[in-house]
Amino acid sequence: MKGRTILQIVLALVIVGLAVLLYNSIMKPVRFDNEYNKRREACAEKLKAIRTLEEAYKVTYGSYTGSFDTLIGRLMNEDSMKTVVKVTNYDKIPADVDINEVPEKEAVEKGYVSREEVFINPIAKLREDKKLPTVDATGHTVQMSDEQIRNLRYVPYPKGEKNEFELQAGTIDKSGFMVPVFECKVSLETLLADMDKQQRINKIAEIEKVVGRYAGWKVGDMTQAITDGNFE
Repeated sequence: MKGRTILQIVLALVIVGLAVLLYNSIMKPVRFDNEYNKRREACAEKLKAIRTLEEAYKVTYGSYTGSFDTLIGRLMNEDSMKTVVKVTNYDKIPADVDINEVPEKEAVEKGYVSREEVFINPIAKLREDKKLPTVDATGHTVQMSDEQIRNLRYVPYPKGEKNEFELQAGTIDKSGFMVPVFECKVSLETLLADMDKQQRINKIAEIEKVVGRYAGWKVGDMTQAITDGNFE
């Protein structure tokens, strides 16, 4: 009887062990895909912001740049973006005129209001236009801080590493015109470096051979004049 009881316990343990192995074998790719998707979204947020900075840089300086130091440093530290502001000329408004009641076209014609070109800080303008959104710890959408902007250059995973996105810029010939282009990207080899090696290899092979695209995330392209992201 005692031997039978021991055998039953052993069999029960074997069954539990097999169930655990089966569960883990099923959940392993699920956990991999969940982490893969999380890292994809984190990269997408940064790449979108980098694209926003590159577009602001091109508007301001006439071209894209392949240097994060130049991109972030100039946009943060120079009052270089030209914009037009409305100026109310109070000294030209009669005392009996309420400027708020005057149509804008008429106000301009009578000199009550004028338009002036000024130079402002590009980052300040982007924040004013709500073009650098991120979500804070409380779940609210806010504009990126200076520190977050400076850290855009770093790939969000693996944690604790300081891998940078690859950033390039240049021009291509399009129907006889030289058109500015840029590209910012990170390979899955870098992004998933601390994850299961075989599953990483399988994912890269799947994207390259089945989907037929770059095995990683990027915005822009050095061979065509687009700023799209392959995650969109």
